[in-house]
Amino acid sequence: MFDTFKNRLEITGTLTTITALRISAGRSSEPIASDLPVIKDALGQPLIPGSSFKGAMRSRLESFLRGILGNDRKLVANPAVEDEWSITSQEMNKLKEQYKNDLELTTVIIQKTDLPSLLFGSPWIASKFQVRDLSVVPDTWFGQYQERDGVAIDRDTETAADGKLYDFQVVPAGTQFEFRAVVENAENWELGLLMIGLHQFETEQIPLGGGRSRGLGVVKLEIDKMYWLDVNKKPEKLLTYLQELVNSNLGDKLPSYEDGKESKQKWTQSLITYLTENIPKNSTTTTHTQS
Repeated sequence: MFDTFKNRLEITGTLTTITALRISAGRSSEPIASDLPVIKDALGQPLIPGSSFKGAMRSRLESFLRGILGNDRKLVANPAVEDEWSITSQEMNKLKEQYKNDLELTTVIIQKTDLPSLLFGSPWIASKFQVRDLSVVPDTWFGQYQERDGVAIDRDTETAADGKLYDFQVVPAGTQFEFRAVVENAENWELGLLMIGLHQFETEQIPLGGGRSRGLGVVKLEIDKMYWLDVNKKPEKLLTYLQELVNSNLGDKLPSYEDGKESKQKWTQSLITYLTENIPKNSTTTTHTQS
């Protein structure tokens, strides 16, 4: 699946905090610091880990897929519980004993892997989707964090519990972060799944970080560019692309690139077709088409 380069989609854009954002770095040990500081880079500036963005998107897409395909772990696994993985460690050991040929083993693993893991990865298969840590856009960051107070409530008295007052940092609303992501060797339906996930961020449907029940973490993604390259079974095109690549700068639109935004509808339709074909026969889910 990864030993031959087939295609690549590069996505760039800006993620803006609509409300304050709290992605905690854990409890601070500093005596005069905030109890719960946010994650920062080496320069002390706010940072959104790519894993936080990717994990939030995966969780949302998994909930959609369960609504369509049911709770069959072979189709939509639960990454947090090994017994609910599409391939558990014990099952993987059995497969390794059964298939000694690497190509045969890889083929079987892909066949048994649940749909989200094919795109986002799992303990046994690499991710096709990579998200860089999101660094702050300098012009939108003024060097200050907001401090908020929090308190645990005593369930008996319904008042503040003794000794449970704390404070935490948040990144102010209106702060922008640079978004860069790449997906390689993806099938059309996987790209369709990715388009659905990105659209959720574009429409402020997926919050990030903690304090979401308080209204924190609402973000909006604005996609600037989507560069698409498909060289599957086209060695001459790959050679041309490599020549263009070594003579270009980061972010340049190479002649070999196509505008990925023009393929969004095609990829989304491919996803719908793929999921329709995989709906369990005993499922009560029905699909509706417009005439």
